[in-house]
Amino acid sequence: MINLYAKKLSILSSLLLAASAVLIGVSILFPWWELLLYAPQYPEGLSIIVYPNKLDGKLDIINNLNHYIGMANFSEKSFPELGYLSYLIGGLAVLTLIVALLRRKLYLYILIGLFVIGGGLGVFDLLHWLNTFGTQLSPDAPIKIKPFVPPVVGQNHFANFTTYSYLGKGAYLIVLSFILTLIPLWKDRKQ
Repeated sequence: MINLYAKKLSILSSLLLAASAVLIGVSILFPWWELLLYAPQYPEGLSIIVYPNKLDGKLDIINNLNHYIGMANFSEKSFPELGYLSYLIGGLAVLTLIVALLRRKLYLYILIGLFVIGGGLGVFDLLHWLNTFGTQLSPDAPIKIKPFVPPVVGQNHFANFTTYSYLGKGAYLIVLSFILTLIPLWKDRKQ
């Protein structure tokens, strides 16, 4: 039987994990997801920018428009995750640094599992909110439109708006940090 606890990671793998921890921490400073809306009356576009701990963009204008189609307002109070997500991300950065210092393969497997579970939950949560806001439109709204769900990444059309949703720089930093976490598995596979 293989004793994963006894298997140590190389110094280079440990440095890669430390770099991953830094990227995770820095990702909190950047947007993780963005939605741009374009229409003839808004050729410059309207944006919703989601950070791990706040919303930004032209939320006042978007919320005024949402009133006409019966969509709920966007605010930080609408998304309880914004109150604690940055702490979870900071915790993941600390755990990654601890794994880098302890240099045990078993802990690396656990860390990768946490990355996968956290990433899956994050995508599920985003899909949930996109579905909730796009399909739970008030029947008393002045303008009736069909329910819609913007994609997590991609283009969508509703009414006279074209939307573009995409990952922000913070999400790309997390993807890069995950790749740095996977490299030690390949690099230290023969140990």
